[in-house]
Amino acid sequence: MDVESELSQFLKSRRARLRPDEVGLPSYGRQRRVPGLRREELAQLAGVSVTHYTRLEQGQRRNVSAEILDAIATALRLTTDERAHLHRLARPGSIDESGTNDSFSVSPSLHGLLNSMVLTGAALMGRRTELLAWNPLLDELMGGLDAPPSRRTVSHWLFFNETARQRWGDSWERLSRANVSYLRTGLARYPHDERLRGHIAAMRVQSPDFERMWQAYEVEEWSSGGDSLVLHHPVVGPVELDYRRVLLPDDPHVRGLLLYSARPGTTSHERMRHLATLSTPELRFT
Repeated sequence: MDVESELSQFLKSRRARLRPDEVGLPSYGRQRRVPGLRREELAQLAGVSVTHYTRLEQGQRRNVSAEILDAIATALRLTTDERAHLHRLARPGSIDESGTNDSFSVSPSLHGLLNSMVLTGAALMGRRTELLAWNPLLDELMGGLDAPPSRRTVSHWLFFNETARQRWGDSWERLSRANVSYLRTGLARYPHDERLRGHIAAMRVQSPDFERMWQAYEVEEWSSGGDSLVLHHPVVGPVELDYRRVLLPDDPHVRGLLLYSARPGTTSHERMRHLATLSTPELRFT
């Protein structure tokens, strides 16, 4: 990854989304040549010199302090995830998140954990969105997740599988943007991971939707989640699901668990019970 270019484009994209009236600056009613704030206006809000900010936006990050980055992040109204991403780009090595171990096999205990979640669709995902393992209920929910190893990723499933678009419906855009945003933070965290870089490069070339979302420069950490999504299953109909991501930090090859569950006492919960008996026939509910 070209960290300097990524830093530059990220700052420009965040500056472009702010309007003067949103941050208490006059716009004077004139036609502005560029969307969002000017560099001078952003520097004023952050309390830094225009020269200092301009250099940073050009990717010149040498000796930039955490305090300056925090001031710029506040002026840009960055989210918590975006602020962490800015620090990671501008001060690589300030947070040790290295990890290059590519040898990984899912342990029996992890398989057992996934299979014990009979009313929760669950999968173990790698840092390149690889689907490392999943339980029967998730396979039933998604319409079959198995694929050739090189394409067994959440990215491939979302962007190239028509079943994903059909089942997620209006929720597909949100899930897909989250996938792209997660990959962007992963690229900043693991800039020397050639497989991760290759995965992103291939997705950008092969999927216009992925490229469109990539150009939005959105970022999202793994721990972000908690969305309510609706999946349309051909047997039971719409199922409203709570979507969670649980971090598993012990192995750098693994990012964590994807979890899809329905709230007890709802129609969606009853539909999940029915799907659980379809995916695991030996299950019996009282």
